[in-house]
Amino acid sequence: MVGYRYLGNSGLKVSEITYGNWVTHGSQVENDAAVKTVHAALDAGITSFDTADVYVNGAAESVLGEALSGQRRESLEIFTKVYFPTGPKGPNDTGLSRKHIRESIDASLMRLRTDYVDLYQAHRFDYETPLEETMQAFADLVRQGKVLYIGVSEWTAEQLREGHALAKDLGIQLVSNQPQYSALWRVIEGKVVPTSRALGISQIVWSPMAQGVLTGKYLPGQPMPAGSRATDEKSGAKFIQRFLDDDTLTAVQKLKPIADELGLTMGQLSIAWVLQNDNVAAALVGASRPEQIADNVKASGVVLDAEVLTAIDDALSGVVEDDAEDTYTTSPAKRLV
Repeated sequence: MVGYRYLGNSGLKVSEITYGNWVTHGSQVENDAAVKTVHAALDAGITSFDTADVYVNGAAESVLGEALSGQRRESLEIFTKVYFPTGPKGPNDTGLSRKHIRESIDASLMRLRTDYVDLYQAHRFDYETPLEETMQAFADLVRQGKVLYIGVSEWTAEQLREGHALAKDLGIQLVSNQPQYSALWRVIEGKVVPTSRALGISQIVWSPMAQGVLTGKYLPGQPMPAGSRATDEKSGAKFIQRFLDDDTLTAVQKLKPIADELGLTMGQLSIAWVLQNDNVAAALVGASRPEQIADNVKASGVVLDAEVLTAIDDALSGVVEDDAEDTYTTSPAKRLV
């Protein structure tokens, strides 16, 4: 069964394996299969579910709402996000303005079939909206009872510090950041994680398996497997390209004997690796089949000793991206339309 961790400096516990439906619900798998996968997650002890309004223009939220319908709401932690263009994509259907946030939360709640979300996240930083406006809009939602906690995604250390200070002044809690993080992509370790620790902010990390590369299914010098994420534009193919060079794929294969020695799959090893970071509250995993969930949750509670962590570092030496400056390139300079 899955373990649980506090989310930032709050009293809210979340499942350290959190179900995310970015590239599955509403696009990659049929609704019936999606519902079965969510129910498998619930059976495995997962209580936290992450989505966003932009995923398939609201369809992912709708499928998740259907899948969770009938469950005891108090036993769930539902997360969603706002920033990217949604709806008919008019001039105000994007960003973190008061207008877009207010309209987006109402639409998300309707699709999710709930009257509040546990965590509402700024999906990126909005350089075109004053941060004071954004945080005031979030504070209003907290006071209205539509949102319990506030989080962000892919913010820099400086943005986290400024947002946290404004949230504190407004009497609300900024408790989480949702960045990409894996044994291959460690850019948050230099600045974001130390700042977050100091502020009482946790990481909810996406792509702990590096878009599936760390499962070992992509082999150097071999064609991409048919039906894999690398061949499907709807499944985030552009995100995986950075990991598909032969040097990286060769290094990843060196992890197999490490995983075998521990009685883990390579995917379980990669999830366990991110959970060794005490600033990580949860690893987001997606699934298109129920059995994938059963496999992933076996990473919960796994402890990797110093010798194993060193062996992983040695195996991946030369292919790890850990430049903290990369955290400054994730939020668009201008709103997307």
